[in-house]
Amino acid sequence: MEQIAVDDTDLRLLDAMQRDATVSNQALAALVHVSPPTCLRRVKRLRDAGLIERQIAILNADRMAPILGHGLTAVVEISLDRQDAAQLDAFEQRAVSDDSVQQCYRVSPGPDFVLIAHAADMPAYQALAQRLFTADANVRNVKAFFSVKRAKFEPKLPLSSVIRL
Repeated sequence: MEQIAVDDTDLRLLDAMQRDATVSNQALAALVHVSPPTCLRRVKRLRDAGLIERQIAILNADRMAPILGHGLTAVVEISLDRQDAAQLDAFEQRAVSDDSVQQCYRVSPGPDFVLIAHAADMPAYQALAQRLFTADANVRNVKAFFSVKRAKFEPKLPLSSVIRL
């Protein structure tokens, strides 16, 4: 993918959109002190360049709990027996294609992967473990930690430190 030049106005746009992507183009333009047509053109360029991957709604887990139940959030460390590129890619592909897996990281040193997974209850987690870990002969070790409280969840990148005012 081709790298594009990004200036402070682009960074302010990205920062504002990370905070609230539902703001109108008019309001966004006013926030970053550019004209609405300039704002629209810049946002389109940032999208086309892949800097804005997608726009989503982040659901409030605590407010969704009465509807869905609290469920379980697991932080899972996985070590594989064989770590050649094909084996790492195969496990990663299986993990990222599973709807219960919210995040998947290849890490080093230590385990090969760290997953953040959500399951409705312990039987649902057990089914996830069977699908991803037990059924894979290359999975050597699994260590799961279950969240008792989420103190912070913030998907935005910290851009304010690089924006020159």
